[in-house]
Amino acid sequence: MPAGGCPRPEYPRPQFRRAEWLCLNGTWEFEIDQGDTGFERGLHERSLSSRITVPFAPESELSGIGTDDFLNAVWYRREITVPAGWAGQRVLAHFQAIDYDATVWVNGTQVGRHRGGFTPFSLDITDTCAPGRPAVIVIRARDRATGPQARGKQSQRYRPHAAVYRRTTGIWQTVWLEPVPQTHLRRARITPDAVSGAFHIEAPITGNRPGLRLRYTVSDGTGTVAAGDVPADAGLAARAHVVVPAERVRRWSPDDPHLYDVRLELIDADGQVLDRVDSYAGLRSVAVHGNAILLNGEPVFQRLVLDQGFYPDGIMTAPSDQDLVHDIELSQAAGFNGARLHQKVFEERFLYHADRLGYLVWGEFADWGCNVGGEDGDQRPDMSYVSQWLEAVERDYSHPALIGWCPLNETREEMTDEITLLDDATRALFLATKAFDTSRPVLDASGYAHRVAETDVYDSHNYEQDPAEFRAQMAGLEQGRAYTNTGRAGRIWSSPYAGQPYFCSEFGGIWWSADDAPGPDSWGYGRPPATEDEWLDRFAGLIDALLDDPGMFGYCFTQLTDVYQEKNGLYTFDRKPKFDVERIRAIQTRTAAYEER
Repeated sequence: MPAGGCPRPEYPRPQFRRAEWLCLNGTWEFEIDQGDTGFERGLHERSLSSRITVPFAPESELSGIGTDDFLNAVWYRREITVPAGWAGQRVLAHFQAIDYDATVWVNGTQVGRHRGGFTPFSLDITDTCAPGRPAVIVIRARDRATGPQARGKQSQRYRPHAAVYRRTTGIWQTVWLEPVPQTHLRRARITPDAVSGAFHIEAPITGNRPGLRLRYTVSDGTGTVAAGDVPADAGLAARAHVVVPAERVRRWSPDDPHLYDVRLELIDADGQVLDRVDSYAGLRSVAVHGNAILLNGEPVFQRLVLDQGFYPDGIMTAPSDQDLVHDIELSQAAGFNGARLHQKVFEERFLYHADRLGYLVWGEFADWGCNVGGEDGDQRPDMSYVSQWLEAVERDYSHPALIGWCPLNETREEMTDEITLLDDATRALFLATKAFDTSRPVLDASGYAHRVAETDVYDSHNYEQDPAEFRAQMAGLEQGRAYTNTGRAGRIWSSPYAGQPYFCSEFGGIWWSADDAPGPDSWGYGRPPATEDEWLDRFAGLIDALLDDPGMFGYCFTQLTDVYQEKNGLYTFDRKPKFDVERIRAIQTRTAAYEER
């Protein structure tokens, strides 16, 4: 915990910053409500029985609680004082992530609810608390362990097992307050147009009125690049087309992650600044040409690693901001240029650091929890999946490091002549994502059930451990034949491959541990290698099979670190290298056939 007692004190929303804010991380009152009877027992009206350190979940050691049991409901309580200087403004309470079903009271008045454990929400609490006077915030979080629910890699059994881990309940990201004027900007969407050297800025406005204008200033390290203003009162959002002069164009890429600073100001008819926010943007393009994905018009091979974002002492919450940076640096040191952010909507500061460090990422939803029927099972992703996923897309839309969307992972269900709930949900998620964002490709589902024939990208998961057999299985893209995942007895899960860009989005997962033997509490895929050299030879053989394929635009190796019982990472769970990192880097960074096409 940093000096002063406030953990994770950094600004949680770095792409839409205002000067004034108040971090509410730190000590809160806390109480477990196992029977979910707390409201009837008046927990929203009295002090709670214990203490917790926010923003760490009660299952984590860093929270001060550290329980492994199921928590059907938990309660939080804290007395706050809205700064007196915020008088006359609206006060927003921001909750970056609460798992799973949250209700918030301020001074005894319910001010809002939110469902979804991975996405932020904000509530206007102005009318329930007066600046300069104490107020009490109470939060109840419900989190059922069973039934269809987007929970990602959280175990539905008491202990972690197989490929699922410790649970997270309640607050697990920063809680903070922010003052905004009566008329103010909401989060802007910034779309780069690298071909014409411009940015499209769309800035929604609350409390619009006649005469408003949006003023923008785009700058870099040498000064102002472009500036101007546009009318802001003609609709629900102001829209600006900002042209970067040719001599100041510098495209964002992994080799040169250049970011422009962007300032947005809402000004009234008299020229007074009503609201001011600071942001940033990267000028880059992502295009699909035939079976290729191009970054800035070039075939950049995507050397991705599977990153699950778990920590021994924080579970899904990084102990510090530097831990987020460190994970990216570990990946880059091993030769990766990006990651699948797997079964978790990572906290936004991770994407901020990916933007700064030139680290490609695919945005994924934590959809595991909809399969309630086994191997070829009964998939029940409901409307909450669509609403929560779109909250994630809206939050992360403007990050240049994010180059593709994937709302589902390893959904599985035999295709028949009937349209199922999974068919409807997969198409809804795909179409909603495409409607929201036309600047990035969308993969309908990673690995298994490709139910949308026109998906932008096609992929597979293949944990075959013999390099020669793996190469044979993955061959055939140049002839239009792609390896696809199937169910038991060859049951078909997916629409046929139709020539889209293709990558193997999970492979490897090779066990290695210097501290224990293979088993349920220490496992990887396939036959465990006998020596470290055998591990590295297998790694090289699998990597080579994909680097040598001119039809393969990338891969995603499983995985960056060990996670609990999974001992198949390049680094241990506490981020120590397990192998010669330079040798791993050398294996990966030779030129891929895709890059020479």
